Amino acid sequence: MSSVIGEKLRISIFGQSHSEAIGVVIDGLPAGVAIDEEELLAFMTRRAPGRGAHTTSRSEADKPRFLSGVADGFTCGSPVCAIIENTNTRSKDYSNLREIPRPGHADFTAFVKYGNFHDIRGGGHFSGRLTACLCIAGGICLQYLKTRGINIAAHALEIAGVSDRPFSPVKPEITSVLHSEPISVLDKNAGERMMEEIIKAKSDLDSVGGIVECAICGVPAGYGDPMFDGVENILSRIIFGIPAVKGIEFGAGFSAARMRGSECNDAFFMDGDAVRTKTNNHGGALGGITSGMPVIFRAAIKPTPSVARMQESVSLTERKDTPLEIVGRHDPCIVPRAVPVIEAAAAIAICDMIL
Repeated sequence: MSSVIGEKLRISIFGQSHSEAIGVVIDGLPAGVAIDEEELLAFMTRRAPGRGAHTTSRSEADKPRFLSGVADGFTCGSPVCAIIENTNTRSKDYSNLREIPRPGHADFTAFVKYGNFHDIRGGGHFSGRLTACLCIAGGICLQYLKTRGINIAAHALEIAGVSDRPFSPVKPEITSVLHSEPISVLDKNAGERMMEEIIKAKSDLDSVGGIVECAICGVPAGYGDPMFDGVENILSRIIFGIPAVKGIEFGAGFSAARMRGSECNDAFFMDGDAVRTKTNNHGGALGGITSGMPVIFRAAIKPTPSVARMQESVSLTERKDTPLEIVGRHDPCIVPRAVPVIEAAAAIAICDMIL
């Protein structure tokens, strides 16, 4: 079970949802990178559970504790290791899931892959809890990228069919994202309607999904390679490492399939000494290489599979159909907490490219 990603910047995530702690090792950060721990904690808080009726009631501080790699507020060149202690677990809620797998979860596939030795508590290493580790690494990368003029922001573009306004493809208004709200959006009214749908699904013992849109601004032209190491490839690999992500598209995405070439092509023009495009259907990448335009992508997030309704499953030992009623604390919608995780993952990918 390997949870390592990156070439120049290598990220290794360890731990399980209900283990003593979860953590991350970051190898490849240059010495002298300033880490504002207060800013990092504020970023981590956006992802943390127990922050409202739209999230799980499991409450964790999610405050990282650095074990190595940081001295006097700066990276010192050695691998950065940080952990988050798990303090609010209820493992008994998962006691029957080794026998009866949850629909939509990795319980069954983990049973087959690891011979029933996997940690079932809280989803073990498959849990979204591990995205807290991704946010430690990504939060540091976000701070580093800002010093190089690269800024990243995401928002909930859609939840349960309710849509926020999209970013401008050419000049994304990333500073306008309302990260202080329960749901990060550009339009506060859209966020309020999204919240209503989440609460409604929760009262129906159900869940809803949505779409997160992310914009990366300030990446110069020329990063990435054709074929297998393009910017879309690198971003997609880490984005699909986030539990619940089921799809990704860049720029015009799937809507480009319904355009004519004359509509889809982005006309070049000179903006002073810089070559830019009038539109951005290509999403900031041509031939896998950044064009200097904002890199814009959207990720589809499925509904949380742990719903309180009775569901159909099987007994893995008795080999027969068996009903399952899930207990425990689960998000009725994972999208609001996925927004900072998407930002973190994007920051890690871009950092790895430019180092």
